[in-house]
Amino acid sequence: MKRIAIFASGTGSNARKIVEHLEDNKQIEVALIASNRKSAKVLDMAMKFGIDTKVITRQDFYESDRFLNTLKNIEIDWVVLAGFLWLVPSNLISSYSNRIVNIHPALLPAYGGKGMYGMNVHRAVKENKEKTSGMTIHLVNEHYDEGAIIFQGSTDIEVNDTAEDIAAKVLKLEHEYYPRVVEGLVMAQTK
Repeated sequence: MKRIAIFASGTGSNARKIVEHLEDNKQIEVALIASNRKSAKVLDMAMKFGIDTKVITRQDFYESDRFLNTLKNIEIDWVVLAGFLWLVPSNLISSYSNRIVNIHPALLPAYGGKGMYGMNVHRAVKENKEKTSGMTIHLVNEHYDEGAIIFQGSTDIEVNDTAEDIAAKVLKLEHEYYPRVVEGLVMAQTK
């Protein structure tokens, strides 16, 4: 059994899709949902599914090995970022080398980097009159949105699409592909 931890900062719609997708998988368990915000709705969702939760403090995440030790103590094999806005520290990256995955709401390398998340990305895509957008699933390294790309899905943008329309199209792609890609990555490691 492979155990994953999902890190999220907000409502957790991608986290929910992953949890629902993996419910019947006997080889993968979502063992923890962690957030850097104690009021994040993702924590409520986790409780409804009976998944343990943890609120991450900056001190535990960046200034000590406390949070890393929590992950090790509960035997986490993979870390999945689902709308998690903090840069992952080097102690986690080295301990989970090639086993931390993230999703980004753009076709990287375009529209990546610090501050490029959520509606910031979709507004920039709209302002630049892009004809396509999409999402990127990638491994995590020490820099925002620079890890190796695993999968990209794209969608056409119509001239009249608003940033909100673009966001809805990209979220649909995220919900369709992220759970399946996560499952495939973790299952490949179990063989």
